[in-house]
Amino acid sequence: MLAYSTIGVNHMAQSVVFYDAVFAPLGVTRDTTSRTWTGYSRAGESARFYLTMPHEGAAATAGNGAMLAFLAPDRAAVDSFYAAVLEQGGVAEGEPGSGEGPEPAAYAVYVRDLDGNRLCAFVRV
Repeated sequence: MLAYSTIGVNHMAQSVVFYDAVFAPLGVTRDTTSRTWTGYSRAGESARFYLTMPHEGAAATAGNGAMLAFLAPDRAAVDSFYAAVLEQGGVAEGEPGSGEGPEPAAYAVYVRDLDGNRLCAFVRV
């Protein structure tokens, strides 16, 4: 359904280091890098994810209620994503596990990136 998604970041270089590390366990790699845009994708998939510096020059802010969820190949990848988030200075909103939500039959973890954007990595179980 989605062709691409973007989130705003305030420090591109720091965000690239963060996302390179946390996406590696999910098989997602950086394929576009510029001063104001950085793109990520997974081999064989058309959906794309971009980091962007806000065009109008204002600070990037996290949206209340907004979240991006990324499919993981297995539980180990969710755990590795979680570990990388913490190692890179992100914030966890709990530990990985199964629970209630839009994907109740999933093993997931919810985190915040360096700019407060809410992310999820999950695998359907």
